[in-house]
Amino acid sequence: MHIVLHEPEIPNNTGNIGRTAIVLGCGLHLIEPLGFEVSEKACRRAGLDYWPRLGVKQHSDWNAFLGTESPLRMWFFSAHAPRSVFDADIHRGDYLVFGKETAGLPESLLTRHADRCLRFPMVPGERGLNLATAVCAAAYEGIRQMAARGEVAVRDGLIER
Repeated sequence: MHIVLHEPEIPNNTGNIGRTAIVLGCGLHLIEPLGFEVSEKACRRAGLDYWPRLGVKQHSDWNAFLGTESPLRMWFFSAHAPRSVFDADIHRGDYLVFGKETAGLPESLLTRHADRCLRFPMVPGERGLNLATAVCAAAYEGIRQMAARGEVAVRDGLIER
């Protein structure tokens, strides 16, 4: 799977998401503008010792991302989507797309991909999940689904590549 962050703003969230990506073997894509620096010095200062192994890809904008990656299947996460993440079939190679912390994904993306928009079930009237928490939940749901179908093997608590 691939995790895509559209214009992330908070460095700690992105660091946590990077950690999730690396332990699950997911690709991480950051679509600019970013609300922080990801230079080698900034990552070292933040204690992100795993960042160089992550192989994160930065894209100047959404169109650059599409041109570079050519994703076949994408899932767009929004607290306002009508469909639950538990109703989606997430497969190996899918892209899980998340918006920035303060505003989510642009309405144009949500409208264009309405059949691929997902949300997490929540009790009425509560705010959505923290971005890092939502990404982690979605990625592990994807791994759970893939393991159930035999697309990935999970043995002794480890994901086999």
